[in-house]
Amino acid sequence: MNPKIGIRPIIDGRKAERENLEEKVMSMAVAAKELIEGNLKYLDGTPVQCVIADTTISGSAQARDCAEKFSKENVTATLSVTSCWCYGSETMDTDPNTIKAIWGFNGTENPGAVYLAAAMAAHAQKGYPAFSIYGKDVQDKSDTSIPEDVQEKILQFARCAVAVGTMKGKSYVNVGSVSMGIQGSYCDDQFFQKYLGIRPEFVDMTEVLRRMKNGIYDEEEYKRAYEWTRKNCKDGFDNNKPEIQHTAEQKEEEWKFVVKMTMIIRDIMLGNPRLKELGYYEESLGRNAIAGGFQGQRMWSDWQPVGDFAEAILNSSFDWNGVRKPTILATENDTLNATSMLFGQLLTNSASVFADVRTYWSPEAVERVSGWKPEGLAENGFIHLINSGAAALDGSARSKDSEGKPCMKPWYEMKEEDVTACLEATQWCPASAGYFQGGGFSSQFYTKAEMPVTLMRVNLVHGVGPTLQIAEGYTVVLPEEVHDILNQRTDPTWPTTWFAPRLTGEGAFSDVYSVMANWGANHGSFSYGHIGKELITLASMLRIPVSLHNVERKDIFRPHCFAGFGTADLESADYRACQAYGPLYR
Repeated sequence: MNPKIGIRPIIDGRKAERENLEEKVMSMAVAAKELIEGNLKYLDGTPVQCVIADTTISGSAQARDCAEKFSKENVTATLSVTSCWCYGSETMDTDPNTIKAIWGFNGTENPGAVYLAAAMAAHAQKGYPAFSIYGKDVQDKSDTSIPEDVQEKILQFARCAVAVGTMKGKSYVNVGSVSMGIQGSYCDDQFFQKYLGIRPEFVDMTEVLRRMKNGIYDEEEYKRAYEWTRKNCKDGFDNNKPEIQHTAEQKEEEWKFVVKMTMIIRDIMLGNPRLKELGYYEESLGRNAIAGGFQGQRMWSDWQPVGDFAEAILNSSFDWNGVRKPTILATENDTLNATSMLFGQLLTNSASVFADVRTYWSPEAVERVSGWKPEGLAENGFIHLINSGAAALDGSARSKDSEGKPCMKPWYEMKEEDVTACLEATQWCPASAGYFQGGGFSSQFYTKAEMPVTLMRVNLVHGVGPTLQIAEGYTVVLPEEVHDILNQRTDPTWPTTWFAPRLTGEGAFSDVYSVMANWGANHGSFSYGHIGKELITLASMLRIPVSLHNVERKDIFRPHCFAGFGTADLESADYRACQAYGPLYR
């Protein structure tokens, strides 16, 4: 069952006031429900669902009845609405497991703002962080519309709360363990359980080989998948020295291997009812995964084909079965980057792109190497986002929006021409034999479009806990000859995205070099659009402080009680609040 938003109409219980305001308050609840259900979708593409309390709530008895109803409806967050004075601590939501917000109507006839302030004080004193929603402009009592600024906050709250609820009770599947000593590959079960409500699970990489050897996969689907792959996944150039290149026969066997591998990893994570029909009940169940990672290097890729094809295809919005929800699978089992990818996916319903935050190119270095002086979005320099061929094909930016502009779409909006364009923009190069002796293929594309994206990364810091870094910016298109010169200086068989963060002139965003210098790890993920404000709201719900961002102060929307930890320096206040409240699940 998908998580729902519960709406609580709050009212003054005195007879004269109730009769005067019952219709108004309930109309606010209905309007909020229609707003949310008409604008937001779950990760599966269906509209977000809201449930309204059976009656208006004027005291603790009706608050109890509402809580009992919501407990049966998988309500993950509550939005209380009112246009009048009510009894704060008697009507508030005291369920410690729900995320809370209150919309107080800005009108002069009845003091909705007074209740809002009183209720926020009660939440702060009792230790229940709640979001305050209050319109900037006074409305007439008869006005049933929701002002634009209120709409934005309601939707932002609901979108992020649904993301929290979607994660709860799911699993993160570690296929393998730690890759090459990368600290993010060490799965911190306390982080996943206490902050995200996700159960970590562990599957040895040999399980892939067992299923392959024993035929524990759908043979009919495999034949269809292999045919689709060889038809649509173009062979790329072999960048290996002739003496170490694999033969055509070896490469064909590797194609068969990686297609089976993709199906098997998917089945491990999500399950497959077809396996039950084949006599494999336990395997058919899957692991209830919302995300996972594949170790690969080195215990696998030193002798088996790399996981790049599986990672790239699973992370994309389509495969041989058509358009479908991306399945997050992190390269090198970087569990923290998988979390970053998950955040991006939950807020956009589209693919997330895994990448190394690999190189900062200053304008001076670009001009020295290529003879071209960067201009436009690239004028202050840029960061090379590139990884070993495992990026979602959506990152090629070949999909088009309604205006014909390059984009990355929610998966359920992908059209056949979008899928074809992403496949056409990608070639599959034999893996670099110096790194990957087992062979296999890396996706290779160039994000040849200027589009808004948000780069993000979850880090774990000793003494602090989890933190989140956010950099809104744009993908950059370089002159073809400049791209070739710069790209050839690293592995050209991997997908490349040139990224220019939006600078603010302050702190880590005073210049592009500072963004790179302050990044918390070797990896990051990016999603389409500027979603920094949503990420900040989501992080506050999870009690994860944001250590780096370039979101405007006016767009920061955190629980009202965070102001009790300071208002001059919001970043420091965020740290203190998250430390005081602790993780969402204890």
